[in-house]
Amino acid sequence: MTAGPSAASGPRHLLACDLDKTLIFSRHSLLLADDRPAPELVEVERLDGAPISFATARSLALLAELHDLAVLVPVTTRTLAQYARVELGVRPRYAIAANGGHLLVDGVPDPAWAADVAAEAAAACAPLAEMVALAERSAAGGWARLVRVADGLFVYLVAHDRAGIPDLTGEAETARAAGWAMSVQGRKVYFVPSVLTKQRAVVEVARRAGTARLLAAGDSVLDVPMLAAADHAIRPAHGELHELGWSGPNVTVTAAAGVLAGEQVLAAFVARVRAEIAAGSR
Repeated sequence: MTAGPSAASGPRHLLACDLDKTLIFSRHSLLLADDRPAPELVEVERLDGAPISFATARSLALLAELHDLAVLVPVTTRTLAQYARVELGVRPRYAIAANGGHLLVDGVPDPAWAADVAAEAAAACAPLAEMVALAERSAAGGWARLVRVADGLFVYLVAHDRAGIPDLTGEAETARAAGWAMSVQGRKVYFVPSVLTKQRAVVEVARRAGTARLLAAGDSVLDVPMLAAADHAIRPAHGELHELGWSGPNVTVTAAAGVLAGEQVLAAFVARVRAEIAAGSR
């Protein structure tokens, strides 16, 4: 693994990048065309001894380049344990897990950050137990194979298949009234406290790292605050935001979908960061 720039070296850009279906992909989400040559895939995650997530070799090379040019911050809704399974070939100084509930510094969660976020969620939103009960009620009928609490912060359901997820408009409205947000990502349905955002943690990383420019990428509703706040953001042409047709004045959309969209996201960021560094040196 390579070590990236420290705050003392003064990198100007912070790149906040979602993981699943933005940078890394399951076999089901690769979306590769049968009539085109397949890119070289690299395993980036294993579970129970089997590979479950991949990125292209080019994506990982671009990621290593960005790690040298900017403050690279993986930003994920994954729990700490789920994030720890991912191997990107670089060791970012900062990472954000549990949708902003955990801020990792040199791979170690900051306990003060976690305590502050948990306390704010407890004060501003309905108790987690209420959302667990809502999730369990919504799972009636057998479409969900499990309901799981993530790091004591939020709850999510995993469907047997994406097509089997029913209309959850009522559940979304109930959650919203209780200060929670609902997001459907592939086979997973998340109920997350509205104050638990990736963007809040990204702002803290920018403060600590002293960066001046924010670049961001993501594919889900839970990424929207982070994307909207970025100086420039990219979303892939797939996923929850693509299905909703969401965009913004600072947001571009990849031409490709699936794992090749991940390549396009990183290539665009490399080009932008290099151009802005060059312009700033003149």
